[in-house]
Amino acid sequence: MRTRVTDMFGIELPIFAFSHCRDVVAAVSKAGGMGVLGALYFTPEELEVELTWIDDHVDGRPYGVDVVMPASYEGADFAPDELVGRLQAMIPDGHRAFVENLLARHGVPPLSAGADPGKVLLGWTDATARPQVEVALRHPIALLANALGPPPADVVTLAHAHGVKVAALASTPRHALKQVEVGVDVVVAQGTEAGGHTGEISTMVLIPQVVDAVDVPVLAAGGIGNGRQMAAAMALGAEGVWTGSIWLTVEEADTPEMARRRILDATSRDTVRSRSWTGKPARLLKNAWTEAWESEESPGTLPMPLQFMLVSDALRRIGRSGAAELATFPAGQIIGIMNQVKPAKDVVYSLVEEYAEACARLQRLTTD
Repeated sequence: MRTRVTDMFGIELPIFAFSHCRDVVAAVSKAGGMGVLGALYFTPEELEVELTWIDDHVDGRPYGVDVVMPASYEGADFAPDELVGRLQAMIPDGHRAFVENLLARHGVPPLSAGADPGKVLLGWTDATARPQVEVALRHPIALLANALGPPPADVVTLAHAHGVKVAALASTPRHALKQVEVGVDVVVAQGTEAGGHTGEISTMVLIPQVVDAVDVPVLAAGGIGNGRQMAAAMALGAEGVWTGSIWLTVEEADTPEMARRRILDATSRDTVRSRSWTGKPARLLKNAWTEAWESEESPGTLPMPLQFMLVSDALRRIGRSGAAELATFPAGQIIGIMNQVKPAKDVVYSLVEEYAEACARLQRLTTD
């Protein structure tokens, strides 16, 4: 398979795999695609460890890093050394009480005394994402991707100075044009079916619109989990696919067992776009948590990054208590066909085999 993106990165297959798990990233790159590590949950020090491990286990194959540098968020003009404190002060007491009452109704206890305080901000801001970029560019990455809006122009310039290509996700043609204006090399057109932050336009409608709007290679994202869907994306003009949810259940994934079981049992109707995780619309596994934030009792969600700062402690408590009815996480509609646990390389090979079969079937239709 040869497209502009395979030539751009020197990869065999135009299959990009977003994952927060380094083992998945390395496995997909070694299978001929490109693994992309989500940096959001890592401190700069932790990211250094993860990328060093990938360098040692990817057999010299190219891989990427994905950061979150939103174009707009609360506190964008705050000084870095006072960012967390000032943001914490902006969270209303009523919202904190709502979260505590929700946890109490489901029997979720507080964290034990002396427990790790956890991470309340993550890389949701320019100030917290830039150190991640600096760490990433010290490694032999091939791609730097921004998951939420156009990356800052100076970051694009910096990446290019290091010989690193830049990609960014877009959910409308207008967003794609903004990405190109700042100099990105690849646009990831992400339909509403995708897990995590996503827009309202479906993949099949979005891909040809973005392909027609920009002159850089386009990767299709959202609801792509088998080779037939990959073939459809390529037929619509994409030059590769960007996948995410399908890697949550592979053998190498570090997905918690409770979450893995829920994904394997879920249907495509069991996800919902909700602001209850970060303050911006993101597709999550639907459950009592997402429903509570849509109820009449809800005070409404807060803007990014305040919402995650509000709920980060609660999400940790839910995970430790095993309260499955409240445990939510990003997941796309493709989870409806994710009912097996397989090695990552087998998922890659299945995508390729089904893609070839779909193309052959279409060829027969035009020649018979």
